[in-house]
Amino acid sequence: MSFYVQWVMNDPMLSAFIQFAVLGTLGEVAAHMLVKRCWDLPFTPRRLALKILAWGVLGVVVKFGFTGIKGFVHGVEEAGYLPGFMASGLGHAFALSLGANFFFGPQMMIFHRLEDNLIMREWNFKGIDLALKSLAWFWIPAHTLTFALPPAFQIGLAALWGVVLGFIMGFAKNKAAAQEMGLAPAIN
Repeated sequence: MSFYVQWVMNDPMLSAFIQFAVLGTLGEVAAHMLVKRCWDLPFTPRRLALKILAWGVLGVVVKFGFTGIKGFVHGVEEAGYLPGFMASGLGHAFALSLGANFFFGPQMMIFHRLEDNLIMREWNFKGIDLALKSLAWFWIPAHTLTFALPPAFQIGLAALWGVVLGFIMGFAKNKAAAQEMGLAPAIN
């Protein structure tokens, strides 16, 4: 574990790029395989390479975003605008998560969708509303846990959360598809 911490601290941008490139692509491919119930890659080799690059770039964007939001929350705390429980511990992690997901999350999601649109050569924002809603029900709790960790582990966990969300969305799509075909009971 000390090798990982040393690597992340010595090469923060490169490590953010690599962690997101690997885990983000893995999550996207795994979600595709889960939804389609097949073991083929969802992209051509060229598009797969571009997806890896896009996820890596997103990792660097997230690294900058996390760094910037920490400065923002610190400034808001110093001005006395946050309740006392947000000054340390889990409350502070929650404040960072709120800041990250309200002020950085929407722009990051739209940027990532633009990356996808360029790679896929289409103009598609279908489902962006669900992605934005995930900021509240998934990303705020997930990043509260992320920001509760030491800084060396935050980007890696953020990338891993993307894999988790990919599986959740894949299971949800499978359940919805099964309900449409009458293979599973509808939930009202």
